[in-house]
Formats: sequence, structure tokens, C-alpha cells
Amino acid sequence: MILSKVLEEFVSCREKAISGRYILPEFITNFVENLPEEFTVSIEGKSVEKRPIYSVKFGSGKTKILMWSQMHGNESTTTKSVLDFCNFLQKNEHQNDVKNVLDNCTFFMIPMLNPDGSKMWTRNNANDVDLNRDSQDLSQPESKLLLQVFNDFKPDFCFNLHGQRTIYGFENTGKPSILSFLAPSANEERNFTFSRKQSASVITHIFKNLQDDLSGNIGLYNDAFNNNCVGDAFQEAGVATVLFEAGHYPNDYAREKTRAYIFASLLYAIEACQKDISYPVEDYKMIPEHSKCYCDLHSKGVAIEKSQYKETVEDGAILFTPEPLGEVLGTGVFCHQEVDSASSFKLV
Repeated sequence: MILSKVLEEFVSCREKAISGRYILPEFITNFVENLPEEFTVSIEGKSVEKRPIYSVKFGSGKTKILMWSQMHGNESTTTKSVLDFCNFLQKNEHQNDVKNVLDNCTFFMIPMLNPDGSKMWTRNNANDVDLNRDSQDLSQPESKLLLQVFNDFKPDFCFNLHGQRTIYGFENTGKPSILSFLAPSANEERNFTFSRKQSASVITHIFKNLQDDLSGNIGLYNDAFNNNCVGDAFQEAGVATVLFEAGHYPNDYAREKTRAYIFASLLYAIEACQKDISYPVEDYKMIPEHSKCYCDLHSKGVAIEKSQYKETVEDGAILFTPEPLGEVLGTGVFCHQEVDSASSFKLV
């Protein structure tokens, strides 16, 4: 698939009813309940605040792909992209390439795992627990639900779909990290087990197809092993798991441009899974690792020069409020905007 054609498909398949960052759980309900009968829609369970958590199953092939989005409530870009992917399948279901995908793959999708966090626009769930650090304790209903789906569906591949903060970039080039990926480690030694090699091949295939458009803007996360994280736990269990991270395209706080590249990443990832495309681990290791080297704002002539936007919900919109960067968020060597003074703004 040529990237220019994939991006053209995105334009035609983009779910126009949603844009920006804030996605209410009710929107997911409306979207999945209006899918055609080829999509099997179920309520897998309820969140802490008793909101439904939906699954969408489609395809009939032997290669089983499980994907879930918005495990962190304030990471919505990949949710938009999976809805676009559903539209893509509907629009092109009679095209040979798409028919082959649906004949060769079975998909199980959870478009919003953390609806309470999405409503509140918080990383954590309604009990203030990070679901991506709960894979061993399984203290939350959302965590238990995901593990039950994993055990019942028995996937060959897992797509763990997230969004990253604007702090990430590449110190040696000054470029921001627009997309990031990780083939999570399966053990403390960070060996490339069979499943991790599969994950690395999928990521390498995405990278090779996107690098012309996003040269120097695609990176890897640190691969330190932590099986409290769901991706590491599933990789430890022997299932190839790929972490997707939607980052910041310059001047795109709505993350609509990033949305298009996540859509493309999904198509290339599925192509790699379906066709069993394989690359040497060395190719994966050539993808650079990013670091926390960016801030949102450099303000001229003020005491606090570096600031990062804090995101909160206000009147149905995301309020971006500049706050001092702080050491935990990185160095702020580079910035996304040079301004005279920092100010807030809203984004629906």
C-alpha cells in the first residue's frame, strides 16, 4: 500500500462526527450501535461508574488481532483512528484487498476501555488507578475485563493504543516525536523472544512505510520490563504485542494530522500481521529512541521560561493551561512555540 493512497483513504473514511480531543462515552455508544450487521457489537462489562464498555468484532480469518484504545482516558487520538478504520472497512468491503483482510483476519476491538476517565479527561479511571499499571493486581473492573477478553479471544497479535505527551522528541536532531512504538520486553533480560520478534517486525514495517513522510519523527519507547504494564504482561504470556503512541504533530493540538498517521499505522500493522512479513531485529533496533526534551512554550522575558500545558475539562471542552515544566517532564531543550507570554486556550 502506497502511503499517499492510504492517506487519501483516510480523508474519505474519516469519521466526520468527531474531531479534536474530547470524546464522550456516549459518542462511542452511538457509533457502535449504528454499525452494520457485519460488525458484532457487545457490551463486555461496565466501568467503575457503570458505563458500558463496548467491543466490536469483525472478520472471519485465522489471524486474530485484539486492539484496545483509551485505556488512559485523556488519550483519545487512537480512538478516532479505530473509528476511521471501521469506516474504511465498511466503505471498501467489496474491494479485493479489504476482502482478503477480512477473510484472513478476525478483529476484536475495544474502542474505549476507560469511559470514566474519558468523561473526566483523566489518565486514570474513576478509582484513580492507572489501568496500565494494574495487570498483576487486577484491582479494577476495566483491567479484569481486558484480561478476560484476552483469555477468551486468544489473540495472535495485540495492538495497545495510546497517546503520548508533547514532551517527547529527539535531542540529537531537535525534531518532535509524532509517532512512537514499542515491542515490549517479555522479561527482565529484554530478550527478543519469538513474540517480541513478531512485534518488532510489525513496527519495522510501519516505520519503513511512514519514514518518507515522517523522517526523523518516529521513535521507540524505552523497553525496560514492567509486567504491571499490560503490554509487557501480554508479551510475557507469549502474544505479540505492539504499543502505538500518538504524539504531537507541529501546531496540531487537536491531533487530527496525527490521527491520519495512526490510521495509516494500523493498516500497515495489519498488513504485516496478515502477510506474516518479517524483518531482522537489527532493523527494529535502528529506529531511534526518543526522550523527554520538549516543552510546549518558551516565553520571552519572564521568570518562568519553560511551560507545559495542563489539560482539564471545562464546559465540554479541553482547557489548556500553561504551567511550569518541572523536572519530571524533562529538559525542555526544545519548544513547540516561542511566545511573548504564556496563555490558556480551549479546544473542543
